[in-house]
Amino acid sequence: MPTPQDRSTVRLHGHSVAYLDLPGPGIPLFLLHGVASSIDTWDDIPQRLAAQGRRVIAVDLLGHGESGPGNGDYSLGANAASARDLLDHLGVDRVHLAGHSLGGGVAMQFTYQFRDRVESLSLISSGGLGTQVNGALRAASLPGSEVVMRLLVSERVVSTLTRFEALRGALSPERRTSGEPSTSDKLRSLQDPRRLEGFLATLRSVVGPVGQRVSALDKLESVDPAKVLIVWGEEDRVLPQAHGLAAHALLPGSRLVLVPAAGHHPHTHAPDQVIDALLEHISVVESRSGSLTV
Repeated sequence: MPTPQDRSTVRLHGHSVAYLDLPGPGIPLFLLHGVASSIDTWDDIPQRLAAQGRRVIAVDLLGHGESGPGNGDYSLGANAASARDLLDHLGVDRVHLAGHSLGGGVAMQFTYQFRDRVESLSLISSGGLGTQVNGALRAASLPGSEVVMRLLVSERVVSTLTRFEALRGALSPERRTSGEPSTSDKLRSLQDPRRLEGFLATLRSVVGPVGQRVSALDKLESVDPAKVLIVWGEEDRVLPQAHGLAAHALLPGSRLVLVPAAGHHPHTHAPDQVIDALLEHISVVESRSGSLTV
């Protein structure tokens, strides 16, 4: 997992952006995390990708991790523009994009807005590909949910939940090795009021009481299917696998990787499989376009 010493922070247009930049040749791979997450939720995947000879950049999205809230706009477009600003700061013209959950929505928006800067697109259990989303996120989007969320992230509740999860893990050892971030870990990350505010504002920009409010399906026709990789956990209870299957059907020539027994975080459940899929996809796209790593 990245340590605080690995991160850098830069001020862009008056707000701070935290990022990880691991050196390597060729076109970088740019990782975009999900809601209520951060660079940390990629675990050691950035380092493992870099060890394969690939420059890797990861960023904390607006209001997440160590990044600031920007001007208070947490939309997909605002996050895409912030990602573009970071790449400008780093002097990076083109990237291979990989987005998980909300980060997939940001990646698709980035591709739509800045198409010439995207070499390939990898969507990992991505948002924006259907209306369904799990009930807890729909409930958190409701007006007044701040009151409930402040209770849920209190140390007393989180500590109790942590003990319950430990007991459940002892009774069901397979749960301890699933690779899925625990609910208590997610809630503990939101104990910082700034992060909680960023989570709720970001969530409400893409999710409402009846489901996802933002769809990228109408924009997929502008994407070269051969440059798209779709990765999904077969037991995803946050965003259904059917979304990935439908997107793959709409993009003949795209690649689809289903991860058995994985939930909403297939990259942490089966990191070897997902890392191999990412690197293979990048290699095929670069061979096809002539932009080989040197």
